[in-house]
Amino acid sequence: MKEILGKAKSIRELLGGAKYSIDYYQREYRWQTKQMAELINDLTSKFSESYKEGDERGAVEGYGHYFLGSIIISDRDGQKFIIDGQQRCTSLTLLLIFLHHRLQDEKEEKQLADLIFSQRYGKRSFNLDVPDRTPCMEALYTGESFDSTDQLESVVNILGRFADIEEQFPGEVKSVALPYFADWLIENVHLVEITAYADEDAYTIFETMNDRGLSLSPTDMLKGYLLANITDSEQRNHSSKIWRGRIAQCQDLGKEEDADAIKAWLRSQYAQKIRERKRDSKPEDFDLIGTEFHRWIRDHEEALGLLNASSFSRFIERDFKFYSTAYIRAREAGETLTPGLEAIHFNAQHKFTLQYPVLLASLRTEDSEETQLRKMRVAATFIDILITRRIWNWRNINYSSLQYAMFTVIKDIRGKTAPQIAEVLAKRLLDEQETFAGNDRFALHGMNGPQVHRLLARLTDFVETGSGMASRYAEYMATGKKRYEVEHIWADFPQRHKDEISHPSDFAAMRNRIGGLVLLPKNFNASYGSLTYSRKQPHYNAQNLLARSLHPACYQNNPGFLKFIADNQLPFRPMETFNSAEIDERYVLYQKLAERIWAPERLMEVATS
Repeated sequence: MKEILGKAKSIRELLGGAKYSIDYYQREYRWQTKQMAELINDLTSKFSESYKEGDERGAVEGYGHYFLGSIIISDRDGQKFIIDGQQRCTSLTLLLIFLHHRLQDEKEEKQLADLIFSQRYGKRSFNLDVPDRTPCMEALYTGESFDSTDQLESVVNILGRFADIEEQFPGEVKSVALPYFADWLIENVHLVEITAYADEDAYTIFETMNDRGLSLSPTDMLKGYLLANITDSEQRNHSSKIWRGRIAQCQDLGKEEDADAIKAWLRSQYAQKIRERKRDSKPEDFDLIGTEFHRWIRDHEEALGLLNASSFSRFIERDFKFYSTAYIRAREAGETLTPGLEAIHFNAQHKFTLQYPVLLASLRTEDSEETQLRKMRVAATFIDILITRRIWNWRNINYSSLQYAMFTVIKDIRGKTAPQIAEVLAKRLLDEQETFAGNDRFALHGMNGPQVHRLLARLTDFVETGSGMASRYAEYMATGKKRYEVEHIWADFPQRHKDEISHPSDFAAMRNRIGGLVLLPKNFNASYGSLTYSRKQPHYNAQNLLARSLHPACYQNNPGFLKFIADNQLPFRPMETFNSAEIDERYVLYQKLAERIWAPERLMEVATS
């Protein structure tokens, strides 16, 4: 074996002036929302342990450090190839691009840019040099749009994870603290770069470090601990069989889902405290369960009732079996629209992973299946209302922003009946400041496109199903060539509206208001998007019911729709010219639709129906 070097490096040392390639046979970039959300939460939480408002920038040097693992490099005559670690390196590059966009100071931008790309003869070359990904990375860096249709898996995931960063990055770090966070990230976050000078050596290291037989996961260690405390061999075998079966079902859902199921269960039933997001705060139950649940259980045997062999078997055969089954049901409903559990799917589409411990919180092992479903429906409906209101009011719905709120919900609803849960959660909603009436300027902007798309899909589906039509929500949310897109009713021609709006920025603000948007097939926008409203209006009459409602013909021979309007007292009417006053009027209509769909009163209806 030739020389092998291992060196701890800061992000600046790792990426500054360096260039890494990835061999063609390497796997795609496959991080999903969950991995990106965990990275952001881990980094920002560690940063918040040290940061104090009012600190000098130089104080960052004394902030706590964070170890992000290792990467393995094969150095071939000076050209570096990443053998292991491209997922983290790609994700870090996306995070640096995000920070670069938000730090306006020229010096700040330059120090970040040097870690993202190098430039020679006026041409940019990204430090993570993968030609197939360059156009996508270039678009993200310059802030341009990029169509993911028919793109490679890596490109689709890169675009998705960048959107996740924008959605998940905590608001409290985005403002005054952001330059401090950027300093901390590039100076105080470290990886170990292991460099081999022959490919075979690099792969030997990789295989050794990732040999499944040499490392146990937290789930494996918890299993061993629980089974070791069951003294009767027959009972131990029975408990082991149940454990293996449920773990296998969780793993069928995806990587690390077994650990996520255990975390959701333990947090939902036992977490009593959570770390405050301030300097020198310590991790509490909720946090420790998320990072080392196997140790947490050992340290809380008495509180968990693990006092003898029978209690350990009961912990597996009754509690783990019950809550893992409920978790699997909830996760499957999150993936696929399921009758009665639709709200779980809606929340999952917003990438709101915090919903799962909340869904399990009120469940009791003695609950019937009907009771379990009813409780989960109430909790999921509450989350659906809460996060949609926050979106409408420009509030974050990321993990960091809502972690504490969801923890308090978990504690509030433990052990309660469905009507009691509805009463508690409805009161929380009534006490919230964010309502649909509280913001009359909700609009599409560069970062909330997917959220607006989902919201329009819900509004459209509500109108259609309320009018007696079959639900087409899944169709409106499908991806691929036949996908639907947000359509601006006003085409992007300010001069057409200069008689009422003189400034281009005022035109853009009015054009992007929610009342000026509908959801239509992608090919419609390509064919008719630039037309005047008078020429587009007849085509709207052949589309979904919310778009059709702009046309007078929609109100003729349409008894289901007319009854829906009357029953809900909604200000629907055809729009003749669609000027700014009619956009305002349409905004009020959408606002009232939202108030019907996401009404707090629905919680008790769900609980008692």
